[in-house]
Amino acid sequence: MKFPGRRKNKHYFPISEKDRININDDYSDEDSFHVVGIDQLLVDIECHVDEDFLTQHGLIKGQSQLIETRVCDEIYHTLKVQKKITGEFAGGTVGNTLHNFCTLSDERAVLLGAISENITVGDYAFRYISSTSSKVDLNHLQPCDSPMGRAMCFITPDGERTFGISKGCMNELSPEFVSIPIIEKSSALLISAYILRDEKSPIAQATMKACDFAKKSNVPIVLTLGTSSLIQEKREFFVEFIKNYVNVLAMNQEEARELIGIDDPLLALEKVLDWTDLALLTVGAQGLYLGALVDLSHARKTTHTLHTKSIVNYNMYEYSRAMKREDGSKDSTIIKIYSHINPFLGGPEMIRNTNGAGDGALAALLHDMAANRYHKNKVPNSPKHNTNYLTYSSLSQICKYSNRVSFEILSRNSPRLFRGLPEREESLDEAYWAK
Repeated sequence: MKFPGRRKNKHYFPISEKDRININDDYSDEDSFHVVGIDQLLVDIECHVDEDFLTQHGLIKGQSQLIETRVCDEIYHTLKVQKKITGEFAGGTVGNTLHNFCTLSDERAVLLGAISENITVGDYAFRYISSTSSKVDLNHLQPCDSPMGRAMCFITPDGERTFGISKGCMNELSPEFVSIPIIEKSSALLISAYILRDEKSPIAQATMKACDFAKKSNVPIVLTLGTSSLIQEKREFFVEFIKNYVNVLAMNQEEARELIGIDDPLLALEKVLDWTDLALLTVGAQGLYLGALVDLSHARKTTHTLHTKSIVNYNMYEYSRAMKREDGSKDSTIIKIYSHINPFLGGPEMIRNTNGAGDGALAALLHDMAANRYHKNKVPNSPKHNTNYLTYSSLSQICKYSNRVSFEILSRNSPRLFRGLPEREESLDEAYWAK
């Protein structure tokens, strides 16, 4: 694993060696630091359209909605003829996050889901496999006699993304294909709200089975919300699910508004920390916020300037590391802590689309969580493990890392990284890193 290691001051993410480790199917040993994800396997088809095109096909701008296979085929054919398709990529919010996690950490990940049984060169399933990191283990996918799911990503001139989903076999993962030993030894279980949309579907039942075993095994459960319309539709369900299962919650401002009913990012985090232990909230041009819990006896004060917004001196303890509420001592005082960062260098000069920026930020957070387990295993007597922490780094450092990965995603026309982060250019960001 690339992280944590001994860091050089010159780079926040200092690894230059690209040695690879062998992939094997043995995830039962204590030296396995993999992350498990459950996903609806999809191929993302990106295209540029105007708002009239969305209206013509009954698509709600900025939302994710299901469309019939026939309608998807017709739209795809029309866009092909008009040469408006800009790319076809392996997709799915969990698949994107696991791929980026592997690219950043050089560690393994296991993807659970359903895929077409018969794969031919050039088809959707082939494209999914060929554009997914070799570190993502696909050996535990369930083969199905159905086509791959497709996600049409319609990008309007203002950069807004609208999704039309053709299901295919994406919901066919059955509970029998959930390997308990793989989950029990993992660093985290990553799921998305999408797979819980239909509670009676096979993939939702498989997810509940995985969550039950992760909770019993003290494996952190990470939930990414996905789309605000789904949260609005099933708000009560997700609130209860978060309270009962989730340790880490990732969302954007629109999803937070539907879940919590609060626009202010800090107040939204303050509320959601009543339900979970750590939360990541992306707010577009305002950057990203992190909120977490920590035992006051282990809290560390920042050396940065204190800031007051809706919460007075909200960043006072941003040098602290996140903890689970249950890991506080009997007589401890658990407090809520926050950190915020503006977009790296103000954001890229040109943003082609925002697809995958949040997934990239979450991949960085997952890397830090896995690094904590890695370091604890390798150096158990380190003072960094004087109690049980959820992360290796402070909230302030995780903000920097997640922000940098998001910048790299936004600079491209793909939600997936295909190389690690570049070394920083002193002439461009010396002032930024000096903050």
